Amino acid sequence: MHIHILGICGTFMGGIAVLAKQAGHKVTGCDANVYPPMSTQLEAQGIELITGFDPSQIEIKPDVYVIGNVISRGNPLMEEILNRGLPYISGPQWLAENVLHGKWVLAVAGTHGKTTTSSMLAWILEYAGLAPGFLIGGVPQNFAVSARLPQAPKQDQNSVSPFFVIEADEYDTAFFDKRSKFVHYHPRTAVLNNLEFDHADIFDDLAAIEKQFHHLVRTVPQAGLVVSNGLEDSLQRVINKGCWTPVEKFGSESDWQAANPQSNGSFDVLFAGERQGHVAWDLLGEHNRMNALASISAARHVGVSVTVAIEALTQFKNVKRRMEIRGEVHGVTVYDDFAHHPTAITTTVAGLRSKVDKGRIFAVLEPRSNTMKLGVMKNALPASLSEADLVFCYGADLGWDASAALAPIQHKAKVYDDLVSMVSAIVAAAGSGDSVLVMSNGGFGGVHQKILDALTLKFSTE
Repeated sequence: MHIHILGICGTFMGGIAVLAKQAGHKVTGCDANVYPPMSTQLEAQGIELITGFDPSQIEIKPDVYVIGNVISRGNPLMEEILNRGLPYISGPQWLAENVLHGKWVLAVAGTHGKTTTSSMLAWILEYAGLAPGFLIGGVPQNFAVSARLPQAPKQDQNSVSPFFVIEADEYDTAFFDKRSKFVHYHPRTAVLNNLEFDHADIFDDLAAIEKQFHHLVRTVPQAGLVVSNGLEDSLQRVINKGCWTPVEKFGSESDWQAANPQSNGSFDVLFAGERQGHVAWDLLGEHNRMNALASISAARHVGVSVTVAIEALTQFKNVKRRMEIRGEVHGVTVYDDFAHHPTAITTTVAGLRSKVDKGRIFAVLEPRSNTMKLGVMKNALPASLSEADLVFCYGADLGWDASAALAPIQHKAKVYDDLVSMVSAIVAAAGSGDSVLVMSNGGFGGVHQKILDALTLKFSTE
């Protein structure tokens, strides 16, 4: 089959392209912005990419057009597809019908931590020899790819693993299907990591998101498992709407708990109050401990012992852009993190603070997600940055006044509309022992390398 993907350079659609190619399909695609690293990764797979959405692309004559959720009515290629009555399908539906069908799907949903937790879970299954397939919205460093089809398990090299781990996003499916993506996946094991208000561009309130999560819960079979954050009232409301599946909770005294956390990141794992083992790793913060508990529980459901899961986590390498060290110059360390929601910002800064309790933390923030651009979360920003020593916010192209929003911490926060000026201010203030924590869900204009280059110049001339 020849599929042509509209919006192919997004992480999710790019992952579908990789899976389709691995499955033996001919894959082409187009997007408004075709550039590295996604373009390079896809072209390395032998996938032809076209810049833009010119209607002439129908001359490629694929068997079906796979539509990403960035495509809306008015898109010239989409309009031509509709006018001609050509076959099209959403990315999640294509994935469900062509890859997930017949598989034991382990879906990781939640406002935060989906990428990290699904990466942990995929790695645990891989370490246990189960060779799962996966589609993750980031690059797990244990695998170095974001998507692959199930492989042959160690126990039987003549078979194919039945397991598939997927990052289950609550964002809508396509312009013609406003359900959340994850309702297409029909998981047997569903992880509900947490649930807060987000995606203000498509959801009116928290209750609207809870309804979509309940749609997911309703698809999990009685023989399945729901792994839920026991500290989230919102998730309990979801379950209370109706759940026909056993539930295991993490963060709850009744089921999975993290105990005796150490400053180096390690902690004990408890189940029903009994110690199961010790996770020795260097990931920081309560959020990562919760992610680990969720992945241990989900892996146990497919037959991986807690002991093996803990062994796997000791060798887990965090996902790129999750507290990733981008470089160090003269004692100044520059970190990159995907955090963009106030809760994620809070936990990310707190995690770094536990590591550098004597050094200064410079929080460098780009509020570029759709929700942040709408200003829905702006009043929560000052509290989320409370543990940072200095705050540098890039405020260009926002629909709200970042300086006003950060007024409660104006003694340590400054907003910049120019990236060069912001980099200069960061570098001028930085000294040995400081940590520069860059937080954005985008490329942020390559600010990480700009800071490192400017630091190199500064200290080479002193």
